[in-house]
Amino acid sequence: MTSSHPLDATFAALSSATRRAMLARLAEGEATVNQLAEPFDMTLPAISKHIRVLEAAGLITRSRTAQYRPCRLNPAALAAVSDWTDQYRHIWELRFDRMESVLAQRKEPENDNDA
Repeated sequence: MTSSHPLDATFAALSSATRRAMLARLAEGEATVNQLAEPFDMTLPAISKHIRVLEAAGLITRSRTAQYRPCRLNPAALAAVSDWTDQYRHIWELRFDRMESVLAQRKEPENDNDA
């Protein structure tokens, strides 16, 4: 996968619910390809393709111990996503504050009618 920015590959990898579920599983600890495949109704080659996308994006790493090739989550890649989204946090917070204010104003007249 080619990208103009490292986050392009990361967000492309995160766009799949299957890959997000695999990352959630890896957040619990390392797993083999077979363990990652267990909850999905798909072939091992299809699972392997998902794993290659995650690996190419830097979201996971694989090591080799004899025949065992465990996959591990790479938290640094997720930290890059967090850093990128954090620059927009103030916008979200402002919007939520405004929404809270609007909802509070709408609720006040209802309370006055109950009195």
